[in-house]
Amino acid sequence: MLQTIHKERIILGIDPGTAVMGYGLVKETGPKIELISLGIVKMDKIDDHMLKLQRIFEKTVALIDNYHPDCLAIEAPFYGKNIQVMLKLGRAQGVAMAAALSRNVEITEYAPRKIKQSITGNGNATKEQVAAMLQNLLSFKETPEFLDATDGLAVAVCHSFQKITTGRGSSGSKKSYSGWETFVKDNTGRVAGIGKAKK
Repeated sequence: MLQTIHKERIILGIDPGTAVMGYGLVKETGPKIELISLGIVKMDKIDDHMLKLQRIFEKTVALIDNYHPDCLAIEAPFYGKNIQVMLKLGRAQGVAMAAALSRNVEITEYAPRKIKQSITGNGNATKEQVAAMLQNLLSFKETPEFLDATDGLAVAVCHSFQKITTGRGSSGSKKSYSGWETFVKDNTGRVAGIGKAKK
């Protein structure tokens, strides 16, 4: 008698931020997804930016050591007009990625629009629409204190959907890193310093 064995995979999703970091964990068993945990890390009372980065790193490592995810899906910083905000978000994302790389966890990066599109079918969906869809999909009632928690969860679910729908994920919609070597190779500008801006 043939028995279908569904491989299990735990995905950690992170929505990086310097005031609040949202995270969510899901367990994928074949086509089925179930919620493991979601929450936030508050940093609004920490004044020193470097201490915020340290908190992001330590919390990401703690989540990895506690839940042993197979991969990390992370939201890419959106391009806004405020350069300082972009820089801080980029640092927050980089620190969370470094934490995953230090534990040899594979990383995939998704644009905010791609995440919303995957969850709701609309790349311009609101945070509330994304949260409502996730509650419906994963059957959880508790409303997180901040929508940042469901944003983190949305990244994890988006990553799961790429495997289920396409087997790989659309080209140009994500970037994966399996270790320091591949990250450095693809991000020489980030690692060596900021290159000269194109005029």
